[in-house]
Amino acid sequence: MQVLIFGGSGFVGLGMAEALLRRGDNVVLFDRRPPPAVFQDFVRTLPGTLSIVAGDVCDAAQVARAVESGPEVIIYGAALTADAARESAEPDRILDVNVGGVVRALQAVAAGMVRRTILLSSASAYGDSAWRREPLDEATPPVPRSLYAVSKLAGEQFARRIAELHSLDVRIVRLSSVFGPWEHATGVRDTLSPPFQVALAALEGRPAVLPRDCVRDFVYVRDVAEGVLALIDAARPGHDLYNIGPGVAWSLLDWGNRLRMAAPPGFDCRLCRPGEPPTVNLHGDRDRAPLAIDRLASDLRFTPRYGSSESAEDYSAWLTAHGTEMMLA
Repeated sequence: MQVLIFGGSGFVGLGMAEALLRRGDNVVLFDRRPPPAVFQDFVRTLPGTLSIVAGDVCDAAQVARAVESGPEVIIYGAALTADAARESAEPDRILDVNVGGVVRALQAVAAGMVRRTILLSSASAYGDSAWRREPLDEATPPVPRSLYAVSKLAGEQFARRIAELHSLDVRIVRLSSVFGPWEHATGVRDTLSPPFQVALAALEGRPAVLPRDCVRDFVYVRDVAEGVLALIDAARPGHDLYNIGPGVAWSLLDWGNRLRMAAPPGFDCRLCRPGEPPTVNLHGDRDRAPLAIDRLASDLRFTPRYGSSESAEDYSAWLTAHGTEMMLA
């Protein structure tokens, strides 16, 4: 099977590509930047075939040519994950990538023979509905506030309507806070994940100092990839929207201390001392409710494998093999 990934050089795209290549699929990465050399070297050992197309999702002709190459499945993962400064400076760019790119991709799909398109959205789309105790299921009314959240929800709504107009098979996944192998600074995510920041501190030999204990449903990128593969393979998914998360929240402080067992001697992950500035940005002063994943389990028979302990162990092994080249380059 040939799979085209828009935004393929982002770390979620790379995680998707690795999973697809492992099972022998042909993967085309479409991005303005090539994937890191260490990734390209690594995947040459896998049974699938990787192709790289330089292109911009804001260019309709480039998008159309990529779709015309004949993929059976398209994954749209291109996005600008903006902080407040970028929201103020580049609202037009955020809109053009996060919404306009989706529209251009689906217009091209409507003219071709793509079997299924999967839009990678975000738990951010729930917005202010997230500040509650109960897990967030797919029926939770979204109340987005940031431009990123607004654009992700708008992208979903455009995708649904274009799919309806052209009888397209379009599925949407809302991802929890993703972290794990191949995460790196690309210039389109203004703040990298808190677990990445903890791991980077370990590699650089400095403490990871948290402003508070962050308890969140961080989802490991390998689980994201396997969940999307389950959706690709499902003959008739029962819904067009699925949450993907671990199904449970866990402590970043505890995770950092698990990572410490494989880190260089002297690495410390701890809470701030009085008057001490934090070194890890937690993306806010409170943690949203976790995503409910009952629909994922019942429809697709998919259960995430990587909790706090499992992800710390796997990530430690990946950091040993590739972390210095990917994160300290």
